Amino acid sequence: MMKPSVSNHFKNRKPSSIRQAQIKFSKRADKNIVKVINLAIGNVDLPMHPALKKRMDNLSSNDFFSNGKVPYTSTVGNEETRAAFLNAISALDVDVSDLFISITDGGSSAMEIMMLGVCGPSSESPIMLLDPAYTNYLQFSKRLNIPVISTDRRIDDNGIFTPLDIEKISEHIKLHKPRALVVIPYDNPTGQFLNQEILNEIAKICIHSNIWLVSDEAYRPMVFKNEDPSSIWKIPTNIIPDNFYFRISIESASKVWNACGLRIGGIVTDSKEFHLKSISEYTANLCANNIGQYIFGALAHETKGQIKKWYLKQNSYYMRLFKKINQGLKSELPGIIVSEPEASIYCILDFKDIADTSFDSDNFVNFCAQEGAVNIENNQYTVLLAPMKGFYRNSNIGKTQVRLALVEDPSLLSITPQIISILFKSFSSL
Repeated sequence: MMKPSVSNHFKNRKPSSIRQAQIKFSKRADKNIVKVINLAIGNVDLPMHPALKKRMDNLSSNDFFSNGKVPYTSTVGNEETRAAFLNAISALDVDVSDLFISITDGGSSAMEIMMLGVCGPSSESPIMLLDPAYTNYLQFSKRLNIPVISTDRRIDDNGIFTPLDIEKISEHIKLHKPRALVVIPYDNPTGQFLNQEILNEIAKICIHSNIWLVSDEAYRPMVFKNEDPSSIWKIPTNIIPDNFYFRISIESASKVWNACGLRIGGIVTDSKEFHLKSISEYTANLCANNIGQYIFGALAHETKGQIKKWYLKQNSYYMRLFKKINQGLKSELPGIIVSEPEASIYCILDFKDIADTSFDSDNFVNFCAQEGAVNIENNQYTVLLAPMKGFYRNSNIGKTQVRLALVEDPSLLSITPQIISILFKSFSSL
């Protein structure tokens, strides 16, 4: 008997690279025996900011929720929640008085709405990314049928990603005429930092080319170099023509505030038209979740000094982790290339100099998730990683690379290099 068939779009869909290992592991017969260290996705395993945690612990004290009611909010989002994101930006000594913000269900929804706003579905004009790019932008471009162009970044043998070639970016824009350029100053997946000088140069190109500049600032201000935090909201006004509104930032509660599961994000822009139309588009989603908005709204009442103190605490924590994991991996696997972390919470491992020519990061990640196990003190462990093939437009470039997110407990991260080393050697012997 005939049965309904799914669309060709669904038939061709595969899990995102950052979820691939988790899905594979969930189907393991021995998943209840093997302890998993999930470094495939940036699911931060730390308590939320204290102000957020306090609100979560006292939800019933809110008048709306005290009787078990959870009503819709306005589509634009609660005023307090919007003020919270703007307060976080203003802590970097930025004037936010002329910025517009709407709240979304996580940064991912903000990305999709942004792409609809700058390109539109089935667009003939492309969007421009920096390759390798956060896989969700590539996934949404497929969902919305938006073409993608990119400039390449390569990791050298010292773990340093090549600096952006501003001239090449300008040439690509002239040739392909994208509707927008997306940058991630505190980069995911590379961990590269784009300082203010670079952002200013990129802004000049976008202004000259009359295109949108989109900055994903989910990891602002996680920078581990001796440089000031950067942001498109710190671009000097003297390089922006009067009444020229071209900036959009993607905001998130997830990483800096350790609140991944709140699923609260935002779209900030200096364009009133983009702001109003993005709200119109988002009315189909009704609104972002009310409870998450209320919890995150606590940041609206923190002082700049308190927010800066939190930023410093976060940066110090991740700097220590990166140093230990980098040293551990190079000790356990001599010859492996580990990207030098400049920002965000990720690093790239490249096995090209220690693996044979048949090595494939997809296969290695699947091996770790489906059958790999390492015994340490009578406990079985495996590690989940993200294959970098899903972050490059040309997947072959990422054939020997995986992304690692520093999101687990430090005690688990301390044994991660040993586990990856043993898993790699086991996989290589197959």
